Amino acid sequence: MANIKSIDEANVKGKKVLVRVDFNTPVKDGVVSDDTRIRAALPTIEKLIGDGGRLILVSHRGRPAGEGFEEEFSLGPVARRLQELLGKDIVLCRELIGPIAKETVDAMEDGDIVLLENIRFDKREKKNDPEFASELAELADIYVNDAFGTAHRAHASTAGVAEHLPSYAGYLMNKEVETLTSMLDDPKRPFVAILGGSKVSDKIKVIDALLDKADTLIIGGAMCFTFLLAKGKGVGASLKEDDWVKEAQRMLDKARANGVDLLLPVDVVVADAIDENASVEIVSIDDIPTNMMGLDIGPKTVALYSDAIAGAASIFWNGPMGVFEMKPFETGTLGVAEAVAQNEAADTIIGGGDSVAAVNKFDLADKMTFISTGGGASMELVEGKELPGVKALS
Repeated sequence: MANIKSIDEANVKGKKVLVRVDFNTPVKDGVVSDDTRIRAALPTIEKLIGDGGRLILVSHRGRPAGEGFEEEFSLGPVARRLQELLGKDIVLCRELIGPIAKETVDAMEDGDIVLLENIRFDKREKKNDPEFASELAELADIYVNDAFGTAHRAHASTAGVAEHLPSYAGYLMNKEVETLTSMLDDPKRPFVAILGGSKVSDKIKVIDALLDKADTLIIGGAMCFTFLLAKGKGVGASLKEDDWVKEAQRMLDKARANGVDLLLPVDVVVADAIDENASVEIVSIDDIPTNMMGLDIGPKTVALYSDAIAGAASIFWNGPMGVFEMKPFETGTLGVAEAVAQNEAADTIIGGGDSVAAVNKFDLADKMTFISTGGGASMELVEGKELPGVKALS
């Protein structure tokens, strides 16, 4: 991984510091409903204002059209929550660049914080427009990226501005990169990787990479049915990718060749619909009814997976075992989460996305060694890709 400088090496006193954070948080009725990502940025923010920096925070939220202000995607609720957490005033600036933004920033004193409105209100952000990146950089003296969750995107605020300013990684960015790369480069063994989710096509590169690193690879979620097809099983009405059966077979062959224990479900929870009130039963993978779909792993599979997890010294988990958002289909994901939590001797890393939502739902987050804030970024790092947001800091 690229050699990146930490904010501990930066002299920020009296300097205007443009800080890319990841405040892409859910909002309900005008209030932030999950402030995990805001809290994750606090150590970096507190360090920089404590050292006398003048902070210009930059983030996106949601997927606005890029044609200007949209109330639905405003960072107003984020500014209010950040103000509560820090106990100090946050100025929300509606303009991203230009005279008003410059006046707002120039009026700052040491330790002040300005939060620019949603950076994606300008479509040039996602295009990494050089002129937009240059104007954004003109607001500041120093650039800090603490948004690991967007590090796989080459956007103006994640990569472009770094070409114009002395650039540093915030504490969260540093921790994410160091933790994930050290686990992948030199894991304590046995190393057990757990992958869930709906599609093999979304995870094939991750599976491929982990088969070169893990001792055991556990597969759950709907993507297991494409693997089961590759093994000649009938999967009923379950979600499957016929075009990816050959790739699944290739992964099974690679696991055998590499001596990796690739575990698939032995029983599943099936239903006639993805519904809280669906008709549900537990069946062997040899007996999936043609008119029913698998929506969770079964109890025998939970026991099988839990045994493998109990013997691990390193655990990486990304993706749920089933439709855990619904009570009838949450047991598999809960079982795996509990098994990971109970292995207190292991290094346990939750690789972002729905896995984080699951451990939070089951109130097990404090039992995990490390929880990544970036689903897509952590997956690309696992694949071995160079992340634009990290490369820009080197």
